[in-house]
Amino acid sequence: MDLEKPAGPPATAPAGEGCLVVAIRVPVRIVVLVLVVPVRMVWDALVVAGRFLNDTLLRPLGRALLWVGRAVFVWPFVGLWRYVLVPFGKGLAWLGKVLVVLPAVAFYRHVLTPFGHGVAWLYARVLTPLGHVLAAIGVGVWAGVVWLGRYLVVVPSAWLYRWVLTPVGRAIAWCAKGLVWLVTTIVTGIGTGLYWITRILLVLPALAVWRWVLVPVGRVLAVVAREVGDALGHAWRVAGHISLAVGRWLGTLFRWVFVEPVRWVYRSVLTPVGHVVRDAVLRPLGDAARTVGRAGRQALDAARASVRRARADFRRALLGEPAGAGKEPQLTHRREPIGPETRTLGGSTTALTKD
Repeated sequence: MDLEKPAGPPATAPAGEGCLVVAIRVPVRIVVLVLVVPVRMVWDALVVAGRFLNDTLLRPLGRALLWVGRAVFVWPFVGLWRYVLVPFGKGLAWLGKVLVVLPAVAFYRHVLTPFGHGVAWLYARVLTPLGHVLAAIGVGVWAGVVWLGRYLVVVPSAWLYRWVLTPVGRAIAWCAKGLVWLVTTIVTGIGTGLYWITRILLVLPALAVWRWVLVPVGRVLAVVAREVGDALGHAWRVAGHISLAVGRWLGTLFRWVFVEPVRWVYRSVLTPVGHVVRDAVLRPLGDAARTVGRAGRQALDAARASVRRARADFRRALLGEPAGAGKEPQLTHRREPIGPETRTLGGSTTALTKD
């Protein structure tokens, strides 16, 4: 019986499965499930830890290393290529064109071309007629050498081959055929004997062991291996569900044991205490600190004014009153009238429109 409920209708057992397969399948699946569940839980924990490390550490570290690599290796080489090597290469190309290409073109045009025309004229007017004469002489000499070679070498060699070497070769070939037939007959007889000896002593026992021992054992081992593989896949899936349930249970337990109490303490205890501390302690302390600050600033302003007055008195005592110091300051005209002519809330005239 399977360890998990099938999603669809029950599947029929494959043809050829008997009691041995069923007897092997159930204990193998139980043992494999017991062994695979801890491995799957450890694997899922490692996957979660790896994802957390990848999201929180490895990916930002990789981006930082990528940026550092670009800043250290890519951008300097790009700047070197763009602002140093490219202008330097263009300068070398210009120098090569000026110092090599243009002189080479001029040398080819004004030296090699006239020299080639002279060599072509010499070849057409002198060397070609001389070559024709030498060719005619060579043809005559070659014809004489060929005639001498024919009657001094070829004809005697053909006669020697036809009347001496051919009969001797046929006799040697007949002897070699007889020797080959004799050796072949001996080797065939020895091979036939060795074949039957090997077949009787080695092949037939090995065939019997293969047919009656190894094949049944191999079939049993194949069934066991197939069931173990199926059990591993089945146990891995079941262990995944178990690991997911255990992970959810641990997450819920962590939430109710740690997160929710901390949240309740923060919401029900720390927040009201913080509000009380803020309203009863921190805010009065802040107001007092601001008051002390304002009083300190006023004291500093008063001290600065006293210092300025003392410095001015000391300067007057040493140097006297400056020119124009005794005059009364003149009041500037303001837009608003002064005295009884000031604008009132019930008045119909203003300082700007009154005559």
